[in-house]
Amino acid sequence: MLLPSKSIAADQALIAVGAQILLQLERPGSVSSVWQRLTAWRSNSNMPSAVPFWWFALSLDVLFAAGVVVLQDGELRKVDNVSHPE
Repeated sequence: MLLPSKSIAADQALIAVGAQILLQLERPGSVSSVWQRLTAWRSNSNMPSAVPFWWFALSLDVLFAAGVVVLQDGELRKVDNVSHPE
């Protein structure tokens, strides 16, 4: 699920969808507006398969767990400075 495999296409792996979500977060937005941006971007990029909302939500979970996005004042935002343990 997280990475591409025999049963998960490269454009649908959670890590790939997460990266696609991050591209949509150049400006903050509500969950629904980011979902709309992602679906429009995937359509314009001729992605071969659709991503359902629940898969989008799982990808957001991965991004939250990695600490690269936050929900602040009702908007999703990229975390600018991710600290890494040394």
